[in-house]
Amino acid sequence: MLVKPEEQLTIIMKGAQEIVNKEELLAKLEKSYESKKPLTVKLGLDPSAPDIHLGHAVVLRKMKQMQDLGHRIVIIIGDFTGRIGDPTGKAKGRKALSDEQVKLNAQTYCEQIFKVLDAEKTTVRFNSEWLFKLTFEEVIKLAATTSVARILERDDFQKRYNSQVPIGIHEFFYPLMQAYDSVEIKADIELGGTDQTFNILMGRTLQKQWGLEKQVAIFMPLLEGLDGVEKMSKSLGNYIGVNEPAEVMFKKVMEVPDELIIKYFELATDEHPDDIHNIVQQLEQGINPRDIKLELARIITNLYCGEEETKRAITFYETAFSKKEIPDDIPELLIEIGAETVLAIIPQLVKQGFVKSKSEFMRLIKQNGVQLNKEKLSIDELDRVLMNDEVLQIGKKRFIRFIK
Repeated sequence: MLVKPEEQLTIIMKGAQEIVNKEELLAKLEKSYESKKPLTVKLGLDPSAPDIHLGHAVVLRKMKQMQDLGHRIVIIIGDFTGRIGDPTGKAKGRKALSDEQVKLNAQTYCEQIFKVLDAEKTTVRFNSEWLFKLTFEEVIKLAATTSVARILERDDFQKRYNSQVPIGIHEFFYPLMQAYDSVEIKADIELGGTDQTFNILMGRTLQKQWGLEKQVAIFMPLLEGLDGVEKMSKSLGNYIGVNEPAEVMFKKVMEVPDELIIKYFELATDEHPDDIHNIVQQLEQGINPRDIKLELARIITNLYCGEEETKRAITFYETAFSKKEIPDDIPELLIEIGAETVLAIIPQLVKQGFVKSKSEFMRLIKQNGVQLNKEKLSIDELDRVLMNDEVLQIGKKRFIRFIK
């Protein structure tokens, strides 16, 4: 541990919405620094949604920062709790996952989290390791640590109860089992989003019941998506995926609203708080936000795609969106050259994900949002026959080259 506790605290606090509590955290950091023994930092993951975007990665980035400070990172894959399904924020019980689906999702999750965390320095545990072994007597002891009234303090349970929506007894065990994970690994710190407040604080309660030192709870805020309003979500289409191609990721970061630039620096990068403070000052002094956003896009893309891919993404962006030229490295679509029309290849464009639907493509044409060889394509040209090496541009960032 080469970094002093006060400096560690500064880094850990960056972007955090709430810490329960900061005095306990500083005491743990001081003890760790003096004894040269790393703290155990826990993150629980429910393997029900394996596609990770920058919103999911907010807590992972904070884990990475603590990993770089020398602390021990433990990822708990909730393969056992996944059989119940986390009821957090749900108006009804979530369907339990099958063993096969849990394992498949967990594997996909691990592949993605190691785009952020150092795999060699990260311990991955499955909570079935200990939860499967609990006897019925131990389960009763676990249930006796809290009351029904306390469980019903959770907004989701309370709303379902008041609305007379059924709540299964097994659902009450979800926060208890997640909290028991903290007992099992003797967690010093647990991270999570603000939507996990009840579950994480339950971990502190259980550790106290078991005579252990209580974990510090660190809650990270939700990250708004590209619309600047709703939280980042794949279903809303306002997300930046950690597995997206570098040129797509770079372009999407450039679409982040100016008012969210600093929040993205705080939550989606590992930049030091002092450097972010300097960026705040630059913006206050009138620097063009686009210049700052170019640096943000470079940093984020480099974190997930590497230096070489990021360089190519920058070149692609400057060519396609600054110089308004057609990039060289664009997707290709194999068609029957000289025989297929624009109208005929629309189903292929939908299948390949270039457009969501035929109706969207038609709407974009009417809005002058589709170009063929840098010339606007009109609705009257749908029967135009396509030739080899022609380039279709859909919107601002989607290019397709036709080949035979």
